[in-house]
Amino acid sequence: MWDTSVFLNTLTPKFYVALTGTSSLISGLILIFEWWYFRRYGTSFIEQLSITHISPWISGEYVENGGHLNGHTNGNNSQNVNECKVWRNPLNLYRGAEYQRFYWATNKEPLTYYDMNLSAQDHQTLFTCEADAGKEEYEIMQTAWRERNPAIRIKAAHDALEKNPDCATAYILLAEEEATTILDAEKIFKQALKVAEVSYRKSQPLQHSSSLMEGLHRRDTNVVVYIKRRLAMCARKLGKLKEAVKMFRDLTKEVPPIINILNIHENLIEALLEMQAFADVQAVLVKYDDITLPKSATICYTTALLKARVVADKFSPDIASKRGLNQAEMSAVEAIHRAVEFNPHVPKYLLEMKPLILPPEHLLKRGDSEALAYTFFHLAHWKAVDGALNLLHCTWEGTFRMLPCPLERGHLFYPYPTCTECADRELLPSFHEISVYPKKELPFFIIFTAGLCSFTALLALLTHQYPETMALIAKSFLTWVSLPMYFIYDKVEGLLSSNLLQQLSRI
Repeated sequence: MWDTSVFLNTLTPKFYVALTGTSSLISGLILIFEWWYFRRYGTSFIEQLSITHISPWISGEYVENGGHLNGHTNGNNSQNVNECKVWRNPLNLYRGAEYQRFYWATNKEPLTYYDMNLSAQDHQTLFTCEADAGKEEYEIMQTAWRERNPAIRIKAAHDALEKNPDCATAYILLAEEEATTILDAEKIFKQALKVAEVSYRKSQPLQHSSSLMEGLHRRDTNVVVYIKRRLAMCARKLGKLKEAVKMFRDLTKEVPPIINILNIHENLIEALLEMQAFADVQAVLVKYDDITLPKSATICYTTALLKARVVADKFSPDIASKRGLNQAEMSAVEAIHRAVEFNPHVPKYLLEMKPLILPPEHLLKRGDSEALAYTFFHLAHWKAVDGALNLLHCTWEGTFRMLPCPLERGHLFYPYPTCTECADRELLPSFHEISVYPKKELPFFIIFTAGLCSFTALLALLTHQYPETMALIAKSFLTWVSLPMYFIYDKVEGLLSSNLLQQLSRI
C-alpha cells in the first residue's frame, strides 16, 4: 500500500508558499489573457476553443456559433450616421379611431407629448407654406397643429371649414382625430381628397411663376399624397386588400420628397404579406433592401421571414445539430442573425416574451419603438408561416454570441447606438417597460478564472503569513482527499492477486 505520509512530512512550509504563489500567478495571467481576449473579440478564449474545436471533435455535433457567419463584412461599418434620428412610423394609427379608443378602455395615454409634438412639427412642415399668409382658414390650421388639447384642435378645424369649406388640411385633422371609426375616417378623407385635388390642379400650372407659388404647389402635393396614403391604410384596415395594394403601388411610383418621409413601401410590404403574395413581397425587397438605402426592421425581418418560410415547416433543431444546416437553412439563419443585429428588441415581442402596446407615431430605428411598431403589424404574418417562430426561437440568441463586441463594433451593420434607450423613453408611454439592448454578459470562464485567481491569491497570502498552520491544513486536506483512493486500492488488492499487482506496479 502507498505510504504518502512520508512524502507529505518531507514537504516544508516554503514548498506550500511557493506552490500557492505560483498557482496564483498562473491563474492571474490566465485571467488577464481571458479579459483581453473578451474585450477584443467579445467571447472567452477557453469557451471559444471548447465550442469550435473540442466539442465538435468529441461529439461531432453542429455548433451554431461556428465560423460560418463570422467572416462577413459590410461597408456599413464605416458609415457615419445620425444615431438618434427619429422617423415617422409608416403604419401609425388613427388618433380618434384607434388611440382614443385605447384611452377610453384603459384610461392610459397611448402617446407621449414628445411624440405628438413631433407630429405637430411634421404637419406644420407638410401642410403649411408662406402663401397661407392672410388666409384666415390656413392661419387657424397653423395654430391647430400646435395645440395640445385635442378638443381645441378639432374645434379649430371646424372653424377653418366654416371660413373655407375647401380647406383640405382641416378635413385631414378631423379624419385623424374626430372620426371614431375607420369607416368615418375613410369618408372624411374622401371628402378631403376631392378638395385637395382641385387645389393641386389650380397650383400646378403656376408653380414656376414664383417661389411663393412653388411652395404652395409643394404643399398641395404633400396634402394629396398624404390623403391617398391614409385612404389606402383605411382600405387595408377594412379588409380591401387589393384596393389598398393598388393605391400603395401607385404612390410608390410618385417622386415628391414626401414619399421618402412616409416610407410607403413598408405599407405595401405589410399589405402584400396579408395577401400572402410572397413573390410580390420579394420583388419589393429587391428594390428597397439595397446597401445604399436605409435599413429598417420591416426590411430586415421580412427578408428573414421569406427565407425562413422555405425551411421553417420542416426545421428541427435536434436534426440540424446532428447533420448540420443545409444551404437553405443556413441562409435563413444568416437572415435572422442579420435582422436581430439590426434591431435586437424585435424577437422578444414576436415570441411574446414581452407584452405589446400601441405603436407610437414616431420611431427610432434599431430601438424599442421600432420593434413595437414592426411587431404590432407583423406578428400575424410570422404566425401565418408554419414553423417560422420556432426557427426564430432556436436561432436568434446566437446573434449575440456571434457579434465581436456589441456596444463597440458591429458585424453586418454599424455599431449599435448607445442613445436609443433615452430616445425611446421620450417616444413611449411611461407604463411601458423599455427594452434595453441585450448587453453581453461576462463568459463563465472569465468569472471562473477571476474566482480562481482570487482564491489562490488568498491562499498564497495566508500561507506566507501562517506557513506552519497552512502546511498542517494542506496535509490534512491531502490526507482526506487520498482516503477514497486508499479505499479503492484496498478493494482492488482484495480481489486481485499480489503477483498481478506487482506486475501492474512495474508497468
